[in-house]
Amino acid sequence: MAPKQRDTSPTVCKVSTVNHPSTTEADTSTRQRILAATAEVISRNGKRKLSLSDVAAQAHVSRPTLYRWFASKEELLDAFSRYERQTFESGLARATAGLKGADKLDAALRFIVDYQYSYSGVRMVDIEPEHVIAQFSRVIPEMREGLQRLLPGPGGAVKAAAAIRIAISHYMVRSDDADQFLAQLRHAVGIKAAD
Repeated sequence: MAPKQRDTSPTVCKVSTVNHPSTTEADTSTRQRILAATAEVISRNGKRKLSLSDVAAQAHVSRPTLYRWFASKEELLDAFSRYERQTFESGLARATAGLKGADKLDAALRFIVDYQYSYSGVRMVDIEPEHVIAQFSRVIPEMREGLQRLLPGPGGAVKAAAAIRIAISHYMVRSDDADQFLAQLRHAVGIKAAD
């Protein structure tokens, strides 16, 4: 009987693109943790100095796990931008659910104020002001259109634009008075304070 020989044939390795894992509940939780951690890391360091190692540590995942979801910093930042938008939109939808007219508009304005005071990325303007200004120039039209849908009538566009500019002003130079911020938004859109 001949002795067994070791297989020395070359192994073929296939390079594949990173595919996102199936979206089971655990996977969704991991992805959400990574995106939430990205918000925290960006709020401390900015987007330019974003380190995937810092994100992995903040999310309590290994770097390979992070790379399983996001193959590069650019891919993570793209997903993070979508995550921010979805977080805002879903929060706004919850805040205004079942409401109509002035009540819905007032709930939307309250949400804008609450969101700015609770959002961890709010101080990005201190870290990377040029990035924030560039980002605002892209999203102002979308923000204005979204608010304008709640403001029917001939003055809706101007009211929405004024309210968005007030919100941006409060973002850029943070106010310590949420009630005053809300009163300014209400005034801009022409609704009286809810009692």
